[in-house]
Amino acid sequence: MGKDSRKGKRRKEEKEKPKESEFKKFVKKRAPIYLAVIALVAVFAVPELTKSDLQDHFPEDLTAGEKQALDTLMGYRGPDGGGLSVMDAISDTISEKYPGEKIYDSKKTSVDVQISSTGPDLYQVLLNFKSYKGEMDYSWDVDAGTGEISGNNPKAKHVVDLVDFYD
Repeated sequence: MGKDSRKGKRRKEEKEKPKESEFKKFVKKRAPIYLAVIALVAVFAVPELTKSDLQDHFPEDLTAGEKQALDTLMGYRGPDGGGLSVMDAISDTISEKYPGEKIYDSKKTSVDVQISSTGPDLYQVLLNFKSYKGEMDYSWDVDAGTGEISGNNPKAKHVVDLVDFYD
């Protein structure tokens, strides 16, 4: 009887011991690899996905005509249609004024775009960029039908000249 009771105890102990599943073994074995992949995604992918730029601050609730006028303006690449766009020129100007800063992520930065219709396919686009260093105001007249733009103030005219004469 003594031997049988010992065998029974061993069997009970073996049965009571929870066995580790194959999945848990698999995960434990590769945990450092998973942590490394997560770290790489956090370091490299997340900042790129959350990157902010000028276009992210444009209003979403535009009518079809206003959206066309804004797209025409920001996509304008001069009379020959190549090279620098208005969007690139404005972004470069802002980057020069705030070198190495993530200025669009700052709480003190705001971009206000107002678009008003002045006739059939004619729009006036006002862009006001405000930050802790001051304001930059731009005003353009846009003919969405022909794709022609003209600056109404010195800064807007300078941007148009940059785009028109960019090599």
